[in-house]
Amino acid sequence: MRQATLSRKTSETDITVSVTLDGTGRSECKTGVGFFDHMLDQLARHSLIDLQVQAKGDLHIDDHHTVEDCGIALGQALAQALGDKRGIRRYGECRLAMDDAQIACALDLSGRPYLVWNVEFPQGKIGSFDVELVREFFQALATHGGITLHLDRVQGFNAHHIAEATFKATARALRMGLEPDPRSTGAIPSTKGRL
Repeated sequence: MRQATLSRKTSETDITVSVTLDGTGRSECKTGVGFFDHMLDQLARHSLIDLQVQAKGDLHIDDHHTVEDCGIALGQALAQALGDKRGIRRYGECRLAMDDAQIACALDLSGRPYLVWNVEFPQGKIGSFDVELVREFFQALATHGGITLHLDRVQGFNAHHIAEATFKATARALRMGLEPDPRSTGAIPSTKGRL
């Protein structure tokens, strides 16, 4: 089974993340940040990764540390569960429509972290959630998961739809990249022989 459990504790947060890559999209996410839990549920559901996130953070300050540190822990857990990446498709993409919003995602599970972020929001908050934290999460996920991740807003005017489409598009692209490639016969998908 391609799975991992990872705990990360700092003076700001205490987080445990469990992932099963060959799951059914089951999620149990309790971070104390309602909108973020909703986004993590979407990430699990559309990637078909079983995901558990338990987080306690300094929410009396704001949501920043909790959201960013969840991205760090999730990225590390994904990298651990992938191992040497033998037999995976490696690349994934999705162009996802959600009502007014359309997000394009392309990713490479290369081990080389890089985020290209072209997603603008028409307002600064979704309820009490700071929209800038969406980028912070994906920056942390890409950096600690060793993922080259490109995200572009094609269009959209509703901040909730834009954010949710970003998580769903990434989930669908992850699902594609993580899947075993039936034609690879277990080879590492790189001419270097290593990712």
